[in-house]
Amino acid sequence: MSETVLYDYWRSSASYRVRIALNSLGESYRSVPVDLLAKAHKQPEHLARNPQGLVPVLDIDGERFTQSLAIIEYLAETRANCGFLPDDAVGRQRVRTLSFAIAMDIHPVCNLGVISHVMANAADGEAARRDWMRKFIGEGLAAFERLLDHPATGRFCHGDTPTMADICLVPQVYNARRWEVDLGACPRLVAIDQNCTEIEAFARAHPDRTPR
Repeated sequence: MSETVLYDYWRSSASYRVRIALNSLGESYRSVPVDLLAKAHKQPEHLARNPQGLVPVLDIDGERFTQSLAIIEYLAETRANCGFLPDDAVGRQRVRTLSFAIAMDIHPVCNLGVISHVMANAADGEAARRDWMRKFIGEGLAAFERLLDHPATGRFCHGDTPTMADICLVPQVYNARRWEVDLGACPRLVAIDQNCTEIEAFARAHPDRTPR
């Protein structure tokens, strides 16, 4: 059987999601750090893995995959009873809505390429980065909190077991705290994040426990 390899960056939200998913499944994998700050993701070696120059890249089952949510959905389809997506169509739609609200709306405007451009075009790059992160993460999570005002919300984003939505939420809350975003108006997502961090699969995926 081929080795499972995750090309990873410790602070990458998308990579963090895939680490949680693999840990949740008990999948053994080798982590290969790709240093984004050193621009290793733009080097020919990594571009051969992913022409977008992004992480994560996952080698698994003899295949190579990119895009974190597509990877998680692949795992949901190929690993029995993983629970990443509900069994019912309405539940799957809700979990995808929550997941996409983070992965497709908050994350893209806060990734390294966008922020580098913002900083390069500001008189005070560090101040611009801080303000940008607080605005877009704060507004995005405030909207996410309102999405959680739903009868299907339980101890986790959808029910009482973690799904792909929680896998997306936890890395985004990590980023929010890193940039000192005020989460005082988001009690539901803060409580869900706490519930997740008490699960070893989530805790072991934390950036502080990831090879650099």
